[in-house]
Amino acid sequence: MNQDIYEVKCPKKINRTVMVETAVPGSKSITNRALLLAAMAEGTSTIKGCLTSEDARHFLECLKTLGFPVEETSDMGLGSNVTITGYGGAIPIKKAEIYVGSAGTAARFLVAMLAFSDGEYIVNSSEQMKKRPMQPLIDSLKNAGAIVECLEEEGRFPLHIIGAKDKKAIPDSFTVNIDKSSQFLSALLIAVGTLGKQAEIHVVGAHGLSYVDLTAEMMKSFGITVEKKAVNGQIKYIFSGDGSYRAMEYDVEPDMSAAAYFYALAAVLGTKVAVKGVKANMLQGDVEFLHVLEKMGCEIQKLKNGDIAVFGTEDGKLKGGFTIDMSAFSDQALTLAAIAPFADAPITITGIGHIRLQECDRINAIAKNLTELGIRVDEKTDEVTIYPGMPRSGEVETYDDHRVAMSFALTGLRTEGVCILNPSCCKKTFAEYFEELDKVLTKLMAEC
Repeated sequence: MNQDIYEVKCPKKINRTVMVETAVPGSKSITNRALLLAAMAEGTSTIKGCLTSEDARHFLECLKTLGFPVEETSDMGLGSNVTITGYGGAIPIKKAEIYVGSAGTAARFLVAMLAFSDGEYIVNSSEQMKKRPMQPLIDSLKNAGAIVECLEEEGRFPLHIIGAKDKKAIPDSFTVNIDKSSQFLSALLIAVGTLGKQAEIHVVGAHGLSYVDLTAEMMKSFGITVEKKAVNGQIKYIFSGDGSYRAMEYDVEPDMSAAAYFYALAAVLGTKVAVKGVKANMLQGDVEFLHVLEKMGCEIQKLKNGDIAVFGTEDGKLKGGFTIDMSAFSDQALTLAAIAPFADAPITITGIGHIRLQECDRINAIAKNLTELGIRVDEKTDEVTIYPGMPRSGEVETYDDHRVAMSFALTGLRTEGVCILNPSCCKKTFAEYFEELDKVLTKLMAEC
């Protein structure tokens, strides 16, 4: 594959009766949480099926730089098995400089961990990550007693951090605003779990709580239970002070965000696709995208082995005419937008204002790319409406955003000449995406 451009295959004839099975890497969200929880635990953990992406690589390198023993072995699939030895919440090296690249999860999680330590650290990042918000988490960590200094622009990387040192002196009540990212809350939750005392986190905002629920469920697996309560519409998380993170063997689920692209392919082409290991009861919030496809006319089936398959409509025609709040699974806003032109009525996606602050302004990326392909789009601050139409050939600008690249490949499945610029940006989470996409399309065409 040319690293500068990828021309999407537009199959002229496919077998709609055959079901194609594909595989995706381990979940990015689960991999990064598991790596941090293992580092915070006492003893040696094995994380099986880790995502081997650029983001995960940065996370692992940071842990190694901080002195955690890390070993990695291939599991002969799309992932790897990682063993990490933790020291019960302590960081072995007390003074270091780490580089988080463009990995938002690693950036937020590691900063909270360092702020509750007894060391002094510099945290640097890519230029892309420097544009993403950090101020709400910085404010929470400063209020907890850490020194967090922004070395360039206020509220942005790079950061100079001096840990709060004495964990007993860290307050037992925290407040964090998650309007711009739920990762701020997940980072604080995991870090507070190392304190070993009763504590509360008060939450301002409510976006992306499915990812926070994922964090709490994984913390429970590693030995810390946190209770979620809603009082007068305000959410707070309560720690009993019992327990501590314990080493364990943990299996990473397949990445539902990645699986969604192949399920959406089934919808666009009116064919049948199953993804290995994807189950209806997975922890990841993006599993909700299956219900969106169902709303569009697809059939969701549970196979004998428990895996989920999506059966597209016989003619590939999709239903539209609805408005959907995707704040809880916003990574799939791009996926829905990319296939929305093939629906029979407009589709409005709401609750996604925060995605303007991710790897790129994703709402603007939707509007610009679909307009370039001849599709009418109405763009607002926190929503977008896509109208039905047949896309024309054209180039998709990815803005160095892996999800833009992966999503808009779907738009080209029914239009000749759609080209994805800079497809190699997918290495952030799924370097093999376009190779896997080609394999699926080849299987569908070979069965004719």
